[in-house]
Amino acid sequence: MEPDLHDLLKSLRVWDPEVTELPALDPATAPGTPLALFARWFAEAAAAGQLEPHTMSLATTDEEGHPDVRIVMLHGADAEGWSFATHAGSRKGRQLAALPHAALAFYWPVQGRQVRVRGPVTTATPEEARSDLHARSTGALAAALTGHQSEVLTGLEELARASETAWERARREPDAEVPSWTLYRLRPTAVEFFQGEARRRHVRLRYRRTRDGWARELLWP
Repeated sequence: MEPDLHDLLKSLRVWDPEVTELPALDPATAPGTPLALFARWFAEAAAAGQLEPHTMSLATTDEEGHPDVRIVMLHGADAEGWSFATHAGSRKGRQLAALPHAALAFYWPVQGRQVRVRGPVTTATPEEARSDLHARSTGALAAALTGHQSEVLTGLEELARASETAWERARREPDAEVPSWTLYRLRPTAVEFFQGEARRRHVRLRYRRTRDGWARELLWP
């Protein structure tokens, strides 16, 4: 018998105190830049036992204005922006080529925290993309060498054959070139930090880029 989805939803808790600790966020003591606060929160999420804190939702838009979202990995965050990578010919790569704007969302439930980032996206140099790829694991290189991302697949057997060939090459040639591999950087125009609170008095602190630097403002939860 199939479980009832609505009953299951009603039985689930948000931020169970047995596994979640909700730190306080004092906007008055927040750093002047979103990158500094992001780095602090990221380190705190990892220290608190958050699994895969570097995974994030990436939202893009196609030429018809229809949104897409998927989970990707954060490859870095610095003064140049938040970075991620993919094949230029993938669905998200094509969408970013047509409309180079995106949004990111991180969710760290172990501390009831979210971070939202939005802004224009640029591509790094081919040299930076190569360095990014070759600094990752053999499996990451094999996946990149397999290619054909977002294309229609005829069957799992075809994938297995292509993947095995890619793994063999990745082990044999750890510096193998993948010309379509592209490193993207999102330069934020706005970054929002959401801190959950047990009585639902959630704190939302938004950094907004201005000509003079970063403006900070609170939002109603």
